[in-house]
Amino acid sequence: MSGYAIGVDYGTNSVRALVVDTATGEEIASHVYDYPSGEAGILLDIKDPNLARQNPADYVVGFVVSVKEAVAAAASHDGFSAEQVVGVGVDTTGSTPLPVDASGTPLAMLDEFRDNPAAHAWLWKDHTSHAVAEEITRLATERGEPYLAKCGGAYSSEWYWSKITHCVRTAPEVAKAAASWVELADFVPAYVTGNLDPKTMPRGICAAGHKAMYNEEWGGLPSAEFLEALEPGLSRFRYETKAVPSDHVAGGLTEEIAGKVGLPAGIKVAVGAFDAHMGAVGAGAKAGVLVKIMGTSTCDCLPAPLSKKLPDVPGLCGVVPESIMPGQYGLEAGQSAVGDIFNWFVKNLSPAVYGNDGAAHAKLTVDAARLAPGESGLISLDWNNGNRTILVDPLLTGLLVGQTLHTTAAEIYRALVEATAFGALTIIKRFEEYGVAVDEVVNCGGIAEKNPMVMQIYADVCNRPMKISRSAQTCALGAAIFGAVAAGEHDSVESAQQAMTGFKDTVYEPIPENVAVYERLYTIYRTLHDAFGTKEWSGSLHHVMKDLISLRTEARG
Repeated sequence: MSGYAIGVDYGTNSVRALVVDTATGEEIASHVYDYPSGEAGILLDIKDPNLARQNPADYVVGFVVSVKEAVAAAASHDGFSAEQVVGVGVDTTGSTPLPVDASGTPLAMLDEFRDNPAAHAWLWKDHTSHAVAEEITRLATERGEPYLAKCGGAYSSEWYWSKITHCVRTAPEVAKAAASWVELADFVPAYVTGNLDPKTMPRGICAAGHKAMYNEEWGGLPSAEFLEALEPGLSRFRYETKAVPSDHVAGGLTEEIAGKVGLPAGIKVAVGAFDAHMGAVGAGAKAGVLVKIMGTSTCDCLPAPLSKKLPDVPGLCGVVPESIMPGQYGLEAGQSAVGDIFNWFVKNLSPAVYGNDGAAHAKLTVDAARLAPGESGLISLDWNNGNRTILVDPLLTGLLVGQTLHTTAAEIYRALVEATAFGALTIIKRFEEYGVAVDEVVNCGGIAEKNPMVMQIYADVCNRPMKISRSAQTCALGAAIFGAVAAGEHDSVESAQQAMTGFKDTVYEPIPENVAVYERLYTIYRTLHDAFGTKEWSGSLHHVMKDLISLRTEARG
């Protein structure tokens, strides 16, 4: 094999194209295109902080520019030629649905809807539909529908049907003009292959299963009866297409697109999926290997064999067959804020002596790393942006217990890091509680790459070695892997991973004496977690501060 694949990674603010050697995984060129519309690519509304939309034209131009420039850069690499590119894969944010007309053209690209925010793409973090999400959860529960069992027991304002329903109710002119709604992960492959007909375009199981309540157990999407009970007329947006995993071919690159990007026409394009799921593949995910994509928030992805029936796991973002890789269940969990919590502290509470932004993080990390587990006498709950897993409650908030007149900024910073690690352990324990093995943990993203203190704390708290993915661009790499598989360059995702992925040499091993202290701290964390996060908890918090003081005294000797 001497071919190349291109992974196109649509993030929140930009799109990246990555050219990868399918035999070795060498990343020979890339290019990033920043979305020009709105603020950092996001269309906002000063009157409604929950609104976050994007201009579909940015996606179209972004594909052309990023791929064209990446291919041009790759041309300087010895042995590369555009004719050797065999496949393209696409990953995107999600749920990011957009309304289209009968030809598959986004309504926002038509003159009459260009200035209508509801006609643009509803970005994953648009929360205008929060009331609808609660209504969907309530209706499904009252009717005894099975739909919520595969998505953790509660529907989200960030997901497909919440957004479509809200549009129907608040922007009827857009809903009336829309022939269908298409996830960004489905739109891009459809656009570049010329298969834009909403009735026939390939739909990916990743987006459909995790965000649209699609499951073959009940015949695909929720029933027309359920959707009509939610909102009259909503069922016309229920597509009948069978959703498929990303090793399937969406089509071949059209002559028009191929000419614009400098590639031969007909190159195979894989069915799209979400960034975190393809990132997990790019990091080496397989059964028993949990991948943590760590950034402002964290997404956890874990495959599990389809041959072993899984129970419904409460609190997860989804249990979807083949959403991560073929032949495996795709389990998704996550934390609503990780890096965002550290950034919040630096921006709002860090003393001036530490400086701003990156410099403050670096200095706080140095001081925090000098502290032993338990030495701060602090414990925190990592809910500054609500709780995604396992409580699925956006109305929870952060908490810090144990501060005194002598508490330092570095101690608080470390307590916040530890809180996110405790949240990570809570997710692992939920997997194991329902019979899903977590044998290995692989981390990727900026935090994993740049902060050894955080990784060591995670290793100690979770009592597991923490590996780091070799690639810093695992989402784009995962997309390239699916492009290679769809093109037949590899006969399976597993064989492509073996050739194209790997780990860094550094492995963070748990330190036994730290593990022992963190086991005691985690007991306190779970007490607070259950006390503030569940209705069912009953007990006393009287011992919490005393226990923290005892641990602090022991740590300080």
